Amino acid sequence: MLDRRLILRLSGDLYTKSRQTRLRFLRRLEKNIADALTSHGIPHRLERTWSRFYVETEGAEAESVSDILSRVFGLQSISEIAPLPFVDLADVVREGEAFFRPYVAGRRFAVRASRRGDRDRIPFRSHDVENALGRALLPHAAGVDLSTPEVTAHVELEPGTVHLFLDRVSGHGGLPLGVEGRAVALVSGGFDSAVAAWLLLKRGVQLDYVFINLGGTAHRQGVLRVMREIARCWSYGSRPRLHEIDLRPLVAELQEKTASRYWQLLLKRLMLQAAEIVARQGGAAGIVTGDAIGQVSSQTVQNLAVISQAARLPILRPLLGFNKEEIVALARRIGIHDAAAEVAEYCGLQGRRPATRANLDTVLREEAKLEPGAVRAAVAARTVHPLRDLEPGLIAPPVDVERIPPGATVLDLRSGTAFLAWSYPGSLHLEFPHAVAAFPSFGREKTYVLVCEVGLKSAYLAERMQAAGFEAYHFKGGAKALLRLAEREGRLAPALLAPAMR
Repeated sequence: MLDRRLILRLSGDLYTKSRQTRLRFLRRLEKNIADALTSHGIPHRLERTWSRFYVETEGAEAESVSDILSRVFGLQSISEIAPLPFVDLADVVREGEAFFRPYVAGRRFAVRASRRGDRDRIPFRSHDVENALGRALLPHAAGVDLSTPEVTAHVELEPGTVHLFLDRVSGHGGLPLGVEGRAVALVSGGFDSAVAAWLLLKRGVQLDYVFINLGGTAHRQGVLRVMREIARCWSYGSRPRLHEIDLRPLVAELQEKTASRYWQLLLKRLMLQAAEIVARQGGAAGIVTGDAIGQVSSQTVQNLAVISQAARLPILRPLLGFNKEEIVALARRIGIHDAAAEVAEYCGLQGRRPATRANLDTVLREEAKLEPGAVRAAVAARTVHPLRDLEPGLIAPPVDVERIPPGATVLDLRSGTAFLAWSYPGSLHLEFPHAVAAFPSFGREKTYVLVCEVGLKSAYLAERMQAAGFEAYHFKGGAKALLRLAEREGRLAPALLAPAMR
């Protein structure tokens, strides 16, 4: 038996649309609401009106149902309601007093009433309800407080029916997912790209995702954890896919043939080219990125203009004016902060003195040095992950350590400057590109712990070494976590630059 009833209020965006557009949006919103409840195994009956949805559910707590529905874009708020029939004001007051009396007992309260629908068929005003019900509840309460009440008694009136409720669970508003077409979002697993994708979902754009894998299994698993959360909790009404494209061979060629100060620009252009191929194949009309003005060298206005020339589809950048603190705060609100914090941006392609005001002709000359057709071949070989159907076991965290095992060799993959500034006592130094080339000659009798700036390069190399038969791990959290370990161990004496392993 369906034993709970909720009222779902529409985002203000829907009220500004023409009748035909609003009807289309309501139909799509109805589909998305049904998908949200069905996905969580909640039996329900859904009723659509011109300005509300009503949901009857069974089995689940109202709080959990409201939380799920608050993540359906296009809804402004949700309340569990007690719908009761009435004929006159006395009926409303009698039912309201019985319903709200236990909640106002010993507390300061306010009554908020409103009328909806054909108001001529409701023979009294909202103000009349507030006064009469307030007087009926006052003997049971500690008093009335219209500014900061401890309890608010909400009364919504429609012809013949009164809805009584206590709370409004805020939704996120926006537009129903799917009403504003399709795009693809370039994602790296970090805060910026995930938040940018969420903002486009909120505006009704249905997304698939393009992930350029530059860090192997560890990178893939981190990205899948973040984007699976976006797909499961914020993509009701769609079945998003993540297209994983391995550009590591092309990046190796880029490092070999082009000037290092343009590496990041060239890489971003290659990413856009790959995303555009995926977008056109899937009928998407735009590409979403997490760029924010001035955050890194590739995100100056001049460099963004040069990067944008790599694609003909519109590039949607919802974070351009955001500060990093604002982006991180949104990641917490969305619920992906902790997962994204474990996935730092790939840090292995760092050229010296990166260009901040690149010239397009110069960048195109550098790009012409790369193998034609390599991006299209990489896209053709991509792996596609159905995000809402992924099993958690497939994206388990990579093998790592938080302490140095006795007798292990610590190999620091950071730059020479960073290593000289501080390193774990007794560690050896070999920059990441050289370590990737040299590790097959390492002694196999040793245990290796790899560390880099944030843990992504070290995870990648540890994976390669394990596959080749080495006992190798990466240090979780990177150099800062290792520094904290050294502090706890009382081992903060500065270490000299160690000779590269041969």
